[in-house]
Amino acid sequence: MKFIIEVDFPHEPFTTYVRQGTAGEKIGEVLGAIKPEVIYFTDNGVGRGAMMIVDLDSAAQAPHVTEPLMHSFNASVHYRVAMSPEDLQSAGLERYATG
Repeated sequence: MKFIIEVDFPHEPFTTYVRQGTAGEKIGEVLGAIKPEVIYFTDNGVGRGAMMIVDLDSAAQAPHVTEPLMHSFNASVHYRVAMSPEDLQSAGLERYATG
């Protein structure tokens, strides 16, 4: 099942990693562990953030995404289910039709 993962990076320790020149290396290590299908870095309105798509076989895999981000960056991680048009078409929405 695909998930959209929203990540909020607090200013610390990220800013310290930038100043030390290790931010890129740490991001690379974390992404190597997570292996997202796609990731984009952006601001989250108050600081650094990221959005990524991951494909997980079960909920038991969620800690493999969350923990590297939390341990390395003290990040907050939020999950959203992602459905393709094909997923939505096969969801059986017709059973909710009225009339």
